[in-house]
Amino acid sequence: MKVLANDGVSQTGIDALEKAGFEVITTKVAQEQLANYINSEQIDVVLVRSATTVRKEVIDACPSLKIIGRGGVGMDNIDVAYAREKGLHVINTPAASSASVAELVFAHLYGSVRFLYAANRDMPLDGDSKFKDLKKAYAKGTELRGKTLGIIGFGRIGQEVAKIAIGCGMNVIASDPFMEKATIDLSFFDGQKASFTIETIAKEDILKQADFITLHVPAQKEYVIGKGELALMKNNAGLVNAARGGVIDEVALIDALDKRKLAFAALDVFENEPKPAIQVLMNPRVSLTPHIGAATQQAQDRIGTELADQIIEILVK
Repeated sequence: MKVLANDGVSQTGIDALEKAGFEVITTKVAQEQLANYINSEQIDVVLVRSATTVRKEVIDACPSLKIIGRGGVGMDNIDVAYAREKGLHVINTPAASSASVAELVFAHLYGSVRFLYAANRDMPLDGDSKFKDLKKAYAKGTELRGKTLGIIGFGRIGQEVAKIAIGCGMNVIASDPFMEKATIDLSFFDGQKASFTIETIAKEDILKQADFITLHVPAQKEYVIGKGELALMKNNAGLVNAARGGVIDEVALIDALDKRKLAFAALDVFENEPKPAIQVLMNPRVSLTPHIGAATQQAQDRIGTELADQIIEILVK
């Protein structure tokens, strides 16, 4: 049986699949050629991340397909319900990348409250000639400890973010329409453990109370944060999005930054990937990464292994 990992898969996943007798193909097939390739190679399993889509037309055109796998959480690039109606298995790895995304959120938060996104641009240009000026310009940083972090979307990733926030001494508040409360279990290096129960509150209360807000929601038709939501946020708050592009109105966001309503924004995902708006990329108050939330070696190993285990369970055992 053949597996096409069109957006790549870790070596651990390849090894596990090959050991079980699968042929793993990592050739990158262009979207418009995907159905033809699946048919010509008689592919049984196609694995994607966020770049490749598997829509109705591909599903209908490819009778050899048995499994569609998504390396990650969100499956908005797959017509999941339709695939399952047609008898295909659709799998993903919802927990594998949670810790990696949560750590990136805090990389952005720590960098933003100390202006690293700007200092790293300015120091190579003016560090040798305007050192004292730069020191003065970036001397009004903020500590995260004691501040309130608002988490919108309190699933696996949101809860991983909460764990780090609690460890940093932050006050954590969360909003999720599908959850009333969650218990956060922290495990420490010496075997000690601690648990915290966080009851969710309304999104509007998050917007009004939080010093920093981070989004962990799936793609949706309407903005989660638009002009009205930005107006409710505290002055000089910070906003982080490592979830999905399109859940923040980027035009309204840039306006809020330019008017100093927000102190900063940190974006790993964008409305127009892979060509984000130049106004976003060039804004001096935006901390930027190119959709790398799950891009750690550890997360990719977990993703590959989990996908392989599920495929073997379905097709071999």
